[in-house]
Amino acid sequence: MNKFLFFLFFLAVTLGYIFDLDQVIARNFNPFNGIKQFYVETVVSIQTKTEKYFNQTIKIENLQKENEELKNYKLQYLNSKNKLESLLETLDAPNSATEQIMFTRVLSYINFDNFTKVWLDLEKKDNSILGIISQEFAAGIVVNQEGKAKALLNGNEKCNYSIFIGENKAPGIIHATKDRQNLVAKFIPIWFDIKVGDEVITSGMDNIFFEGLKVGKVISIKKKQDIQEAIIAPYAKVLKQKSFFVYKKNQNEKIQVENLIIKETKKKDSKKKTKK
Repeated sequence: MNKFLFFLFFLAVTLGYIFDLDQVIARNFNPFNGIKQFYVETVVSIQTKTEKYFNQTIKIENLQKENEELKNYKLQYLNSKNKLESLLETLDAPNSATEQIMFTRVLSYINFDNFTKVWLDLEKKDNSILGIISQEFAAGIVVNQEGKAKALLNGNEKCNYSIFIGENKAPGIIHATKDRQNLVAKFIPIWFDIKVGDEVITSGMDNIFFEGLKVGKVISIKKKQDIQEAIIAPYAKVLKQKSFFVYKKNQNEKIQVENLIIKETKKKDSKKKTKK
C-alpha cells in the first residue's frame, strides 16, 4: 500500500514537471498577484494625475505670462494712442490751420555707417525743408535729394533747426554732438539766463516746425566770450523709429511771410537812399 502511494506521488510529481503544472498553479493561484496588480494600477493612476496637475500648472503659468504681456502691450497702445491724439489736437489748433502733417514710413538707411540718415516713403520735389515729428517730439528734418525724401535725424551734423530754451525763450540753433547721442544748441546770446534742466522747444522761427514742439532738456552749459552753448538730451529716440510724422507749413503762408520780408527790406533800402 505504501509502495502504491509512493508510486502515485512520484507519478504526480513527474507529470507536474512534464506539463509545468507548478507554473500554472503559481500563475493562477498566487495570492500576491492581486496585490501586485492593485499596486501597479494605483501607481499608474497617481503618476497620471500628478503629470496632469503639473501640466496644468505649467499651462496656467504660461497663460499668466501671456496675460501680463498682453496687458503691457495694451498699456503701450493706450499710451501711444493718447500721445497721437494729443499731437493731432495740437496740429488741429486754430493757430495751425494753415499747416499739415503727413504719416510716412522709413524705407532704409542711406549709409550703413550713419544711422541718422534714412530714406522716407514720401515724394519730395521742391527744396523746402520739412520737420520730422516722433510721437510729440522734434526728431529731425526732411530735405530733397534727387526727388527723394531724405531724413536727417537728430544727431546728424546737417540737422539744424531753431529752438527756444527755458522760460525766457533763449534762441539757439540745434546741431549734432560728436557722440550723436545728445544735441547742442549753438549761438545762444550770452545775456540770456539759461540753466541745467531747462526744457527746449522748437521756436517756429525757421518755418520748419511750429512753436512749442518739445526737443529735450539742457544737461550742461558752456559759456564763451559773447555766446553760449547748451548740451541737450533729446526726447525723441530716432534710431528706434520705423515711421514718423512729417510737418509741412502751408506754402501760401510762407509766400506771404517772404513777401512781407521783401517789402520791409525794400522800405529800409528806400529810406537809406532818401537819407543819402
